[in-house]
Amino acid sequence: MRDYQAGFIREAIRCNALSFGEFTLKSGRISPYFFNAGNFCNGETMSIIGRCYAEAIIESGLDFDMLFGPAYKGIPLAASAAIALNDVFQTKTPFCFNRKEGKTHGEGGVFAGSPLQGKVVIIDDVMTAGIATSQAIEMISSHSDADVAGVIIGLDRKESTVKDKPAREFIEQAHGIPVFNIIDIDDILDFLRSSSDMSDFIEPITKYREVYGIRE
Repeated sequence: MRDYQAGFIREAIRCNALSFGEFTLKSGRISPYFFNAGNFCNGETMSIIGRCYAEAIIESGLDFDMLFGPAYKGIPLAASAAIALNDVFQTKTPFCFNRKEGKTHGEGGVFAGSPLQGKVVIIDDVMTAGIATSQAIEMISSHSDADVAGVIIGLDRKESTVKDKPAREFIEQAHGIPVFNIIDIDDILDFLRSSSDMSDFIEPITKYREVYGIRE
C-alpha cells in the first residue's frame, strides 16, 4: 500500500468519513462500513485528502488538461486536488463543476468554474454501481469542447451491480475510459489487519465482500 493510500484511510477514519457498523445503502444492501466524503469538512482534512487525489492523478499517468467535480461532493474534492497539484507538483490545473440545476441569470448554464474544454479528469468520492459516474461522463461528453480522459475516485467498493457486473468494468467498457481509485475495500481490509485495535471490523467486512464483492 502506498503512503498516500494509508494516509487517505487514516484521515477518513479520523474524521468519520469512513465508519464501521451497520448501514443501509441506496441499493438496499446492509453494509458493515460506510464512506461519506461530506465529512471531509475542514481545511486540514481537505489539504490531506487533496494531496491524496493529486498523488493518485499523477500516478495514473493520465494526460489531462483540467479536473471536473460532479455536484455536490465532487466539487470540494476537485478543488482540493487542483490546489495540491499546484502546491506539490507545480502543475497549474483548472477545474470545473456542475450545478444540479441550470442557472438562468448571471453567467447562466449548468457548468461553473473554468471553461469545460480539453481532456478532463473526473474527481469523485465513491463508486458502488457507477450510475453517478456515468451521468458525469455523459454530461461532459455532450460538451463539444471536452472529452473525458479518465476518472479518479476515492473509494472503489468493488461490488457487483444488479447486473452482476463490476461498476468499474462497466464504466471502462461502456465509455472506453480508465477508472482509477485511491483505495478499495481490499486496502481497507489490509489496513484493519495491521491495526490491532480495529480487528473486530475485519470479519463482517470480509463476509460482506464474499457476498457482494466482485470475483477477481
